[in-house]
Amino acid sequence: MVYAIVKAGGRQEKVSVGDIVVMDRVKAEAGDTVELPALLLVDGEKVTTDAAKLAKVKVTAEVVRDEKGPKITILKYKNKTGYRKRQGHRQPLTRLKVTGIK
Repeated sequence: MVYAIVKAGGRQEKVSVGDIVVMDRVKAEAGDTVELPALLLVDGEKVTTDAAKLAKVKVTAEVVRDEKGPKITILKYKNKTGYRKRQGHRQPLTRLKVTGIK
């Protein structure tokens, strides 16, 4: 089984060919191809961690669509002063499908 650990939007994801990955928003349209930097490569029994060898490894992914994450609610409250603040946030995300590890 061939898989790689890639850097995806500030986090690390374990991916293999055909996997769907949701990461922070990437500036690309649906259908575009994106290359992800590999941090580790496992090819059967062989594990590659050398930076010089990993620079040659290409992990390509196709942008499926842009989406938004779940709504989170931020509440701030201070006792006895009447201070209340309510704020919402939805993280912009991109869904990718891994197409190749070379």
